[in-house]
Amino acid sequence: MVQLLKVHGSQNEFFILDQTELAHKLSQPELVALTKQITDPAKGLLDGADGLLVIDQSAHADALGSMQVINTDGSIASMCGNGLRTVSRYLSDKYHQDAFKVETMDSDLSVHRETPLASGVPTFSVEISPVTFNKESLPFQNLGGDTLINRPVPAFADGLTFTAIAVPNPHLISFVSEDVMNSDLLGKLGKTLNNPNDYFTDGVNVSFAQILGHNELFVRTYERGVGFTNACGTGMSATSLAFVMNHPDQADFDQTISVYNPGGMVKTRVHDDNGTYHIDLIGNATFTHEVAIPEADLHANNLQHATIHETGEQRDY
Repeated sequence: MVQLLKVHGSQNEFFILDQTELAHKLSQPELVALTKQITDPAKGLLDGADGLLVIDQSAHADALGSMQVINTDGSIASMCGNGLRTVSRYLSDKYHQDAFKVETMDSDLSVHRETPLASGVPTFSVEISPVTFNKESLPFQNLGGDTLINRPVPAFADGLTFTAIAVPNPHLISFVSEDVMNSDLLGKLGKTLNNPNDYFTDGVNVSFAQILGHNELFVRTYERGVGFTNACGTGMSATSLAFVMNHPDQADFDQTISVYNPGGMVKTRVHDDNGTYHIDLIGNATFTHEVAIPEADLHANNLQHATIHETGEQRDY
């Protein structure tokens, strides 16, 4: 039997599969097929999830393991901040280390165990980087420049300004009023920019942010390859960077920012190292269920013989 985990960071839900525990690793097509099945709200397990996090060995000497992020539609995300926290906890528990690096698609990222945000809530800090703004890295086109930083884009919405940041996932961010936050604009814009369009040819994560106070935000994200989720870790990180850049009177570098989301709350810190940015994303890493399943069934994408055990951690969250 193989054990999978159902996990979440800020209610951004995933299944974790550790390939190193298998006698025969799943192939990439098998991983994609499993993701589409297990994360489906109707046909999957435990009401589905927002993706599959695949752990494997890393060939990099300073990384404890690697993480691949597969979205519900089978596409690959270069990073996932909420998911990385849960993978970090898994590797920390498995190898009894509290600070290490995890290999992701674009870079090896530093992670460490943090003081719990609340009693019984395992908490990790993960590095979000590299950060870029150029149109080639996002990519975008037809927006009147090589970068998009706090500028109006009438084709997207009247009366709003937008900032585009890759962390390395591509994000489009706008600071909005409560009325706009509660309207249907985010959903419409997210769908438009993640279908064939003239601006973001590979799609883009779209976040609306409402400033609640000094170093305090509410963020909602329409995720590329997923749609609305309870939280998006890289989205909250990129939005925190846009916050300190575009609203310096209301946000500070190197200070803790509280970022609320539909799934809860995280904390971020934005660092400027002579024009090179990185962000600390700090939040829960909650394991809600253990799933035991025969390895042959994983290869066959058969979930019928899975047995499920609830951990009880969700009560503390």
